[in-house]
Amino acid sequence: MAIPDAVPIIGLGWDDVLFMILAATMLGAGLLVVTMRDIIRCGLAMIVSFLSLAGIYVLLGAPLLGATQVLVYIGAISVLILFAIMLTESKDAPTRLVFQTQAGPAAVAAIVLAVVVALTVSATDWGALSERVRSATDTVARLLFDRYVLPFEIVSVLLLAAVIGGVFLARREAGGRS
Repeated sequence: MAIPDAVPIIGLGWDDVLFMILAATMLGAGLLVVTMRDIIRCGLAMIVSFLSLAGIYVLLGAPLLGATQVLVYIGAISVLILFAIMLTESKDAPTRLVFQTQAGPAAVAAIVLAVVVALTVSATDWGALSERVRSATDTVARLLFDRYVLPFEIVSVLLLAAVIGGVFLARREAGGRS
């Protein structure tokens, strides 16, 4: 039995429906990141947002970007952030956070950013985009491991140093000695 190209009820393609689900999940998780008080749950919501973005990358025909999103942001950075959060003593945010006191300027900045994004999206030639975006995985791998192997290794050592420094700072006693 063949799968139909469109969802019979709403007349959209399955890829459109999946994009809407992933986009709604990403936006909802992003809102949870900035509105929840428990910082551990905020970190988990951030992981859900990153995972939804990886799904959108795959859906748009860029599986290498999706895999990179999963490996780098979910596999490394989110886990590092959650690890650092769990090593700290307090897990609840204060009653009034610093960024919550600047809601007016933040709203103005968000509106300006939304207008800029809307203008950019409307001015983009989406038909020619697929030709520019597609790149072969082997081409990116050759560039990364031939031409940029030294910066790649330097970044990995810096991330390792950051993890070690985070563990050292988290294990320091209250008196200031380790």
